[in-house]
Amino acid sequence: MARLLLLSNGHGEDLSGALLGKALAKLGHQIEALPLVGLGHSYSDAGIQVLCRGREFSTGGLGYTTLLGRFKELMEGQVWYVLKRILRLLFVADKYDLIVVVGDVLPVFIAWLSGRPVATYLVAYSSHYEGRLRLPWPCGYCLASRRFLGIYSRDKLTADDLTNQLGCLVSFLGNPFIEPALILRKPLPQCRRRLGLLPGSRRPELESNLILMLSVVELFPSDFIVNGEITLDMALVSDLDDQALSDLVVANGWELCSSSYPYMNSQLINGSIHINVQRRSFVEVLQSSDLLLCMAGTAAEQAISLAKPVLQLPGFGPQFTASFAEAQRRLLGPAIFCAEGLPGETLTFLNTAYMALDLLVRSKKDLKFQNKCKEEALLRLGNKGGANKIAEDITRLLNKC
Repeated sequence: MARLLLLSNGHGEDLSGALLGKALAKLGHQIEALPLVGLGHSYSDAGIQVLCRGREFSTGGLGYTTLLGRFKELMEGQVWYVLKRILRLLFVADKYDLIVVVGDVLPVFIAWLSGRPVATYLVAYSSHYEGRLRLPWPCGYCLASRRFLGIYSRDKLTADDLTNQLGCLVSFLGNPFIEPALILRKPLPQCRRRLGLLPGSRRPELESNLILMLSVVELFPSDFIVNGEITLDMALVSDLDDQALSDLVVANGWELCSSSYPYMNSQLINGSIHINVQRRSFVEVLQSSDLLLCMAGTAAEQAISLAKPVLQLPGFGPQFTASFAEAQRRLLGPAIFCAEGLPGETLTFLNTAYMALDLLVRSKKDLKFQNKCKEEALLRLGNKGGANKIAEDITRLLNKC
């Protein structure tokens, strides 16, 4: 079989790349990866060899979203870091039969520069944003090149749109990143209503997001908490350990306590409010929750794919800002909600708290609402099996060469 290189540029893109890589490996291909941003943990966890040792930056690869972020990236050396990775790719490109791009214009352009055959999964672009996708230059030119054997979109609307724009076939076969959310090891204990808290995974933004979420939870009516109407579970990455978590929340009136329950690691406690801290249990929180309070990108998409309503809480970035949240609503549709108000303001916290209570009730009792969430899941993200379908199509293309 063929020797393939996965090229991606972001944490969510690495996840999709790793899942696609595993599917390609099962078909007999030899797989290696080159993540342009971050450490590439998703590839390592999947047993895929990473060409270069990675490095994390304070902007999380999102510095381009603000002038300050661009300045930080320059000061931290991220531009030179990416340039070295590009040079490494150009030096070794001839070793590979195909480069598989997962991301946006940057890896698309780099893959085009290599002169090798390319297949690309455009996870970062969707026509749902504007109705007609405006690809940044020179993305459209590269994609229309004969070097690009296969182009895969994240939804059918985008596939149809780009097929017309580029004059070549763009396919929608599903999204690999929804697969992990479908594999449930063990559900969390049953309760009346569960609100899942997803503060994201990028540090140091994670810490800021977490504090904002606690500010919302503090405004829930006490009788809902005391009477067990709501159970709160927070999915937290292991990078923020218990000591760091305790140091973070203590100044805001919370304390971290060990739990006697086997299904949780610890609890954040503030008076009558208890939040179960769940580590390495993201899927369990996702599938067991009736509503997700979310400040993340890929996690929100995975929730929508499970027909779970999502309530956003915009923060201060660099990723989950008000503008990012608004774009996410256009992408994911009417199953995602956001209360009025500016980030960090008390009125925003209050509006979010009351909207959370309303959505928790609707998610349990409103059959029309439930069916709408299911319809949007299929429309926006498709059925499961995206990684296998894309891998099989890439193999078909290689066999034709």
